[in-house]
Amino acid sequence: MARGFVLGAVAALVALALCAYVGIEAGIVPANADARPSKLERWMARASLRATLDREAQKGDNPLPLSDENLVAGIRLYGENCAVCHGGAGAQPSKIARGLYQHPPQLAKDGVEDDPDGITYWKIEHGIRLTGMPSFGKTLDERQIWQVTLFLKHMDALPPEPQRVWKSLKS
Repeated sequence: MARGFVLGAVAALVALALCAYVGIEAGIVPANADARPSKLERWMARASLRATLDREAQKGDNPLPLSDENLVAGIRLYGENCAVCHGGAGAQPSKIARGLYQHPPQLAKDGVEDDPDGITYWKIEHGIRLTGMPSFGKTLDERQIWQVTLFLKHMDALPPEPQRVWKSLKS
């Protein structure tokens, strides 16, 4: 009886995998960027991201001091690399951001100030699969990634000079 149960379970898994393969090859699973993702796709992406962040993100605070110099450097790097998708101080999405799948958060209104520094650093360094968020680990050095992280952590309470630079940023 146990042998029949195991064989039945294996056959069901093989049938499920075959159906998934045929569905993908037949184009039943949408590949277009303007299609709404399925519940299964959203669950897989979120669950995988949470587990990866729990396992890989650094613990602890940003090693850079909170200074106008580091904040302004982070704002400028954000402007060069991030604002096209995540917007500037006005939180208005660009034409590129409106066409992305998933829609990137406009960080001036959907900020990440409450996220631990290591989580934000990891997302910048590695990107996020299935979202359009690229990896900057090969284009920005460690200090630059920490500067962007520092800015994002404090973007809702910037000192006067960094605030002026932030407000002048074009998205």
